[in-house]
Amino acid sequence: MSGIQELAEGLRAVLGPARVITDRQELRTYECDGLAHYKVVPALVVLPQDTAQVAAVVRACAEAGVPFVARGSGTGLSGGALPHADGVLIVTAQMRRLVEVDPADERAVAEPGVINLQVTRAATPHGYYYAPDPSSQQICSIGGNVAENSGGAHCLKYGFTTNHVTGLEVVTPDGEVTRLGGRALDPPGYDLLGAFVGSEGTLGVATEVTVKLTRLPESVRTLLAGFHGTDQAGAATSAIIGAGVVPAAIEMMDALAIEAAEAAVACGYPAGAGAVLIVELDGPAAEVAAQFGEVTRLCEANGAFEIRIAADDAERALFWRGRKSAFAAVGRISPDYIVQDGVIPRTALPEVLRRIEELAAGHGVRVANVFHAGDGNLHPLVLFDDAIEGAAERAEAASGAIIDICIEYGGSITGEHGVGSDKARFMPRMFTDDDLDTMQLLRCAFDPDGLANPGKVFPTPRLCGERPGRHRGALEYQGAEVF
Repeated sequence: MSGIQELAEGLRAVLGPARVITDRQELRTYECDGLAHYKVVPALVVLPQDTAQVAAVVRACAEAGVPFVARGSGTGLSGGALPHADGVLIVTAQMRRLVEVDPADERAVAEPGVINLQVTRAATPHGYYYAPDPSSQQICSIGGNVAENSGGAHCLKYGFTTNHVTGLEVVTPDGEVTRLGGRALDPPGYDLLGAFVGSEGTLGVATEVTVKLTRLPESVRTLLAGFHGTDQAGAATSAIIGAGVVPAAIEMMDALAIEAAEAAVACGYPAGAGAVLIVELDGPAAEVAAQFGEVTRLCEANGAFEIRIAADDAERALFWRGRKSAFAAVGRISPDYIVQDGVIPRTALPEVLRRIEELAAGHGVRVANVFHAGDGNLHPLVLFDDAIEGAAERAEAASGAIIDICIEYGGSITGEHGVGSDKARFMPRMFTDDDLDTMQLLRCAFDPDGLANPGKVFPTPRLCGERPGRHRGALEYQGAEVF
């Protein structure tokens, strides 16, 4: 009997036979996350129902020296939940209990399989909601949001997942259950909570998440502005932020993204628009009213040829429907596409978008742009047809070149999708060897055996006993005392 078979038998005794999957066809269900370009069939899949079962699985993996990967809803777009071919995939999707909604403390406690939007639905009757809102919020899980430090359209004003998580229960890579943070906004000591959020499953598995709830605003107003091109829409974005107005969201879509959204959901955006902006303001009614007039004026001053103001929640939802559907919508106009994620200074938007257009033409691909304009978080969608010889390679080259442009302008290789399997190769372009060594030291402090989501984030995995930096001659083992 192989090691994996022995491990499977032992885990069946703990989880029950139905929650340990070894059948090859069933395993293929979990071969990728939302980034289907990378596929690996795991050796074993387990479906724990509580923290104790997750801890038992991780302890068994640690004892057997078998790598493990945690997965939530599988909606990630960086290959962060890509399985290990010789490892265990720990699927937390069935841990979906919303433990508590406490409006008095403005907190909610959720298991990792709870769907993002479920938290808001449970908090709304109490006058609260959960602010981070990825486009996939109807299907993405809180645990996955924690792993990737997910953002969303309203992160401009309210921040990312890390700004809303106050406590975690986690299973460390040796199977120990511990707590980081709690209900306080800023607990004393080292910020291990901040290190864990966004660590992409390399430091352990979150099994319970305490999040901050945000009070529903007194007023919400949304406008849709049509522009002839992205230059004008980008200039309007900079003008709005430069005027001291911080909207809840400023989202931009270019002509190709608009075409896709219209084909998918018939959102009715302004005819002939080369770009649209969706600007949403929320807060006290008097403040929103004053700022809304300023935003309208600035859009008009920067070339908006049509401005629509949502009359009610239904019309507001229609504005957002096109934007929220954009990633999936491009499937209506292209058989294949790559979703990219990078960040630039928002003042560089017009120039960078022109560079992307030139780059796309040079590589023989089309690029649809849809992004969080307010904080410069780009989501270029590189469109291609895999049936055409060489098209996939050209698309990959264009996608990588877009990331290089983001770095060139002082930005980042990812804003909210994470590094995962897809962008590990770009890390040395953004960070020095010393930077990467320091990050690796932190990872090894949590996971000295390198079993938690191996092969992700870092481009060149190194044994945790190795001394960072350049070497000559024999290497001396560096033990745990360094940590």
